Amino acid sequence: MGLSTHVLDTAHGCPAAGMTVTLYTTANGNATQVKQFNLNSDGRNPDGPLYDNASLKKGTYRLVFDVAGYFRARGVQLPDPPFLDQVSIDFGVAHTDQHYHVPLVCTPWTYSTYRGS
Repeated sequence: MGLSTHVLDTAHGCPAAGMTVTLYTTANGNATQVKQFNLNSDGRNPDGPLYDNASLKKGTYRLVFDVAGYFRARGVQLPDPPFLDQVSIDFGVAHTDQHYHVPLVCTPWTYSTYRGS
């Protein structure tokens, strides 16, 4: 299955539909943007996996989630600057034959992630 992501808005108890997410490859302190997309009604990339197993390469990656932009669009009053703005998750892919699912669970004040299935 390659690489996928999913975002849940635990402040409202729903998927984070409409949140902007940017995927980067990283190497030697540099990040190269691969794609940017808005999550669908299920809180996932509307085009499916970010990479399939054939395209996924061993290396390091970054997902950047526009948490503040998402909550502002939902009408949440955030301080200026917001406590959480862009949430970046840097992670490594060691085995390209495995599925790497990188979910984000968030509110305007907290987030967590893990390697899902």
